[in-house]
Amino acid sequence: LELSRTVPVVVDLWAEWCGPCKQLSPVLEKVVTELAGRVVLAKVDVDANPQLAQGFRAQSIPMVVALIAGQPVPLFTGAVPEQQVREVVAQLLQLAAQHGVTGTVPVGEAGDGAGEPEEPPLPPRHQEAFDAIEAGDFPRAITAYESALSENPRDEDARAGLAQVRLLARVQDLDLQAARAAAAAAPLDIAAQFAVADLDVAGGHADDAFGRLLDLFGALPVDERAPVRERLLQLFELVGDSDARVIRARGRLASLLF
Repeated sequence: LELSRTVPVVVDLWAEWCGPCKQLSPVLEKVVTELAGRVVLAKVDVDANPQLAQGFRAQSIPMVVALIAGQPVPLFTGAVPEQQVREVVAQLLQLAAQHGVTGTVPVGEAGDGAGEPEEPPLPPRHQEAFDAIEAGDFPRAITAYESALSENPRDEDARAGLAQVRLLARVQDLDLQAARAAAAAAPLDIAAQFAVADLDVAGGHADDAFGRLLDLFGALPVDERAPVRERLLQLFELVGDSDARVIRARGRLASLLF
């Protein structure tokens, strides 16, 4: 997540049993390697990481998404031709530049393993949080980011990381279909609507999440709205105050308030 604030991260959702995945993965690796650190490739085994697959709304694989400044960007599904992969990645770099994500990461020297891009060193607290996230220990990651912010309240990367990992902790044990069924059955149940909104944001569907919570905010009695407003503000910060979706949602929230 933090690395995607420096370079775009392409996420390849795959499985060992998936034939088309084995066709696509070498193509992705080739295209990304040729970009010499301007893009990083991350591979996600959907069988080993079902929550991540669910968060990305992976209905079929191979599925490829990107992360730019912490936000998911759907790219394509299926084993597409190499030329199409190159075109999509070129468009991704243009989109990343529009969001100020134009860095590079060091590429390993030939023969040091796979010659894959290496992540830049993280500050100690950030590394502690990253290690905890890798281990699935979200409470420890939250504590690490909170410690980083305590040491440096201006650490925007820690603030963004904390918001992201809190979201991951909330969606970790959620089932998308069950959450949607519960929300449909109880449209004014705050917890049920929060669960689906979190899953939507985690899957890159911020507009859906904002619309759901704004509808809920407008439908609730005035004295019950505070938690919904607070969650909306948290998600606005997570997605980014300059994001067009956030700007639209803030405008609608203001109209509902006044």
